[in-house]
Amino acid sequence: MGRLKAFLKRKDIEISAKRYGIDALGAMAQGLFCSLLIGTILDTLGKQFHIGFLTTTVAKVFGQDYTVGGLASAMSGPAMAIAIGYALKCPPLVLFSLVTVGFSANALGGAGGPLAVLFIAIIAAEFGKAVSKETKVDILVTPLVTIGIGIGLSALIAPALGSAAMSLGQVIMWATNLQPFLMGILVSVIVGIALTLPISSAAICAALGLTGLAGGAAVAGCSAQMIGFAVMSFRENRWGGLISQGIGTSMLQMGNIVKNPRIWIAPIVTSAITGPLATCVFHLQMNGPAVSSGMGTCGFVGQLGVYTGWVNEMAAGTRAAITPLDWAGLFLISFILPAILCPLINHFCRKMGWVKDGDMKLA
Repeated sequence: MGRLKAFLKRKDIEISAKRYGIDALGAMAQGLFCSLLIGTILDTLGKQFHIGFLTTTVAKVFGQDYTVGGLASAMSGPAMAIAIGYALKCPPLVLFSLVTVGFSANALGGAGGPLAVLFIAIIAAEFGKAVSKETKVDILVTPLVTIGIGIGLSALIAPALGSAAMSLGQVIMWATNLQPFLMGILVSVIVGIALTLPISSAAICAALGLTGLAGGAAVAGCSAQMIGFAVMSFRENRWGGLISQGIGTSMLQMGNIVKNPRIWIAPIVTSAITGPLATCVFHLQMNGPAVSSGMGTCGFVGQLGVYTGWVNEMAAGTRAAITPLDWAGLFLISFILPAILCPLINHFCRKMGWVKDGDMKLA
């Protein structure tokens, strides 16, 4: 056992919830952002502003036409796997081999590919790290082990993982359609909390394929956390804090939450209010990429995702136009209500002595 621990330490193989559930998951979301999400944004910009370069086919692969954005989106599997490998501190040969692993896991995982990529890339990366530089023919052994294990696992378990992820996501979306009030609260609160915790709400939404009304509730919850913390901590963090939290991440408050968990009351209660408003009143749906559901106001990706869904619906003929009520709902849920409700609720927390000046000061 001692030898095994020493070997794992030497190889920087750390079997822990933090390494896999926080570092790898968070990196996977960044890989998705730099491929699928950017590709979707480019396609949307091209269609809306009639930019020829972005709407013209730039490549044809096996009979499939690709735009610039389409090429970026097609690389989501490799991008996720490389990001995971980077988070796991893989040596170069392992990291580069994960391109193939990510492609195979994502392709065989189907609509639930992101979850398959997460599990399979982690396993392939750790085995690759274990054999890296252990032989004189490292340039052959390391890629063969990493790719071999990755493709083998993709064939064996990627379809099942993908199906399981999509089944769970479909159950959540079905339940949200059936009980929009209750599920609006639950999805909004849970995904919002995940966004502020050092895990990736975006990766969770992507892995589950969370769209539709459930995706709209997720956008509401994430926005409540980000805009809520940004506005209610304005007196302590001023404009820098407003921007870094409002269009960056509320995760910046995690250290302060550990010191005083009660500062989290206002954003959580706000998400419990805006979630059912999104599902029951405004019928806010995320019909863009599922990863956008867990992004909130980060770079306005959540809102762009909703808008992309509207555009796609109009192109498909299922939506006649984007109405003023659509825009009102999006802005109220994403920005206006969190900016009003969160400071108001926090005011009562201050009155009760639960929150004090300086509790939300960013370092």
